[in-house]
Amino acid sequence: MRGAKSAKWVAMAAVVALGATACGGGGDSGSSGGAKGNGVLSVEIGEPQNALVPTNTYETEGGQVINALFTGLTKLDADNKVVNAMAESIETKDNKVWTIKLKSGYTFHNGEKVTAQSFIDAWNYGANQSNAQQTNPLFSHIQGFSDLNPGEGKKPSTDKMSGLKAVDDSTLQVTLTAPFAAFTSQLSFTAFVPLPKAFFKDPKGFGEAPIGNGPFEMKGKFKHNEEISTTKYDKYPDASKIAVKGVNFKIYSNLDTAYKDLVAGNLDTLLTIPTSGLATYKKDLPGRTVDQADSAVGYIGFPIKYNKAFQNADLRQAISMSIDRQTIADKIFLGARTPADDYISPTIDGYRKGACGDACTLNPAKAKELYKKSGGLPGNTLEIGYNSDGGHKDWVEAVANQIQQNLGVKVIAKPFEQFQTILNDLDAKKYQGAFRMAWSMDYPDMENYLRPIFSKDAISNGSNYSGYVNEDFEKLLAQGDKAPTHEDAIKTYQKADDILLRDMPYIPVYFYTMNFGFSDKIKSMNVAGHQILWDTVKLS
Repeated sequence: MRGAKSAKWVAMAAVVALGATACGGGGDSGSSGGAKGNGVLSVEIGEPQNALVPTNTYETEGGQVINALFTGLTKLDADNKVVNAMAESIETKDNKVWTIKLKSGYTFHNGEKVTAQSFIDAWNYGANQSNAQQTNPLFSHIQGFSDLNPGEGKKPSTDKMSGLKAVDDSTLQVTLTAPFAAFTSQLSFTAFVPLPKAFFKDPKGFGEAPIGNGPFEMKGKFKHNEEISTTKYDKYPDASKIAVKGVNFKIYSNLDTAYKDLVAGNLDTLLTIPTSGLATYKKDLPGRTVDQADSAVGYIGFPIKYNKAFQNADLRQAISMSIDRQTIADKIFLGARTPADDYISPTIDGYRKGACGDACTLNPAKAKELYKKSGGLPGNTLEIGYNSDGGHKDWVEAVANQIQQNLGVKVIAKPFEQFQTILNDLDAKKYQGAFRMAWSMDYPDMENYLRPIFSKDAISNGSNYSGYVNEDFEKLLAQGDKAPTHEDAIKTYQKADDILLRDMPYIPVYFYTMNFGFSDKIKSMNVAGHQILWDTVKLS
């Protein structure tokens, strides 16, 4: 998940790698977002890129809201393990044909019963290229996906994937094109939630006031650049486990402002402490902070397909070798980040320490040699775009200064007011400078750090803003998907990872650490996959 501040796919999302438990003291506060006593909490987010449609939400801002409004078949628990949510059971004999039994009692917020067909209709919509949904590639493992995606300029001959079957209202059978052991993990991502019949009558209107099946329901409509208000859905099967009476997602364009509101008691949860607060946040929020490993990776990306200036791999490696990752981690983030040495997060099986080798190691002399060999940049100038609403100004400017000093080129750090803005420009292929990007896992599997960001399918419907294509990489992805065991899949995916490390369409810069804070109205809470686990939130 593409992350404005940390993963889905940020992009949620999608979303914090390891479960985190935080405990804080008591005390009252007069904040409007969640004053002690009424049970309503306020949570900071940035402006979501799109309207609130699950299959078109592939960044952390909208992902937070979708997570509160909807419940899928599986979810991550506080230990970052995949467990059943709305699924009563998920069974398979071959990792290709899956039979899923649904729990009873789940309804959408308009009273409609959630059935197997609710999932089938939602997934078919997300997988259909005609609907241009951001999460489209995630459905590619399902048999019949290719029929809904014949390619640019062609119209699908059907609107249904052959691999989806409702055996009865409470039984869903899913047939994949090939064995895929990570399927249950993939189902934990918000793109795989069900949709009510009302969505298909008015998708545009639905996005402004979604009707979900989760613990919270919309209170009014999406107030863009202001807030998204929700209230507890009392008919939710596990409503008795939810102490929170409502959630107000407060939209901020500046993370520093959100942090000041948190310290002042005007905000209840901030999942990313900005760089400006890293030196003082434990003092500012005594007993109300969490520091733990995160699944997200921070990058500098290149629009290789859309700007010939970046098409030489030596140039991209030269830029990478001119970055002092350790100094960025230590001086800018005060130890709240660690230097990246792989495309895969250290929290995921398959990560290899030092996999990036020399390409991710500061070496100004070698960098200048490669830069000269590559032919350099037009005008000897590099521009790096970033979203200023996510607290990225300091580190992007520091990286720009390092590249300028170590490589001898002029580097301009270009701010975009919102993450939404730069994502839209990248989607439209309008912005052709280098760009800041991050990825936080949609689901805990190595494959999720490869296909959604760097595959050919992810160019049109996904997060491949580089336009990167490598047929050997594609073949290895396919082989990894069909591997008989998880261990065999990892070995194959690592070979695909090696191709990325050689071609370097994105430069891995740092691994995130989750640093978040909360108000004194919260006694304890857990976060997993960059999503608040609402049934674990205990109020003071």
